[in-house]
Amino acid sequence: MKNLLFQAASLTLVSAVSTACVTINIYFPAAAAEKAADKIIEEVWQLKKPEGGEKTEPVSPPPSSSQPAVE
Repeated sequence: MKNLLFQAASLTLVSAVSTACVTINIYFPAAAAEKAADKIIEEVWQLKKPEGGEKTEPVSPPPSSSQPAVE
C-alpha cells in the first residue's frame, strides 16, 4: 500500500515539474523576444540628435523601381 502511494505521489510530482518546465520554455522566450523587438523598433524610429544639438532631417526612402512587383 505504501509503495502504491509513493508511486502515485512520485508520478504526480514528475508531471507537475514537467508541465512547469514546458510552460517556462514556451512563454518566457516569447516575452523576451517581444521586449527585444520593441526595443529595436524604438531605436529604429527614434531620430537621434548629433553632438552639436542640431536637429537632423529624416532620411528619405530610396526611389522605388519602375518595374511592377512580382507576386
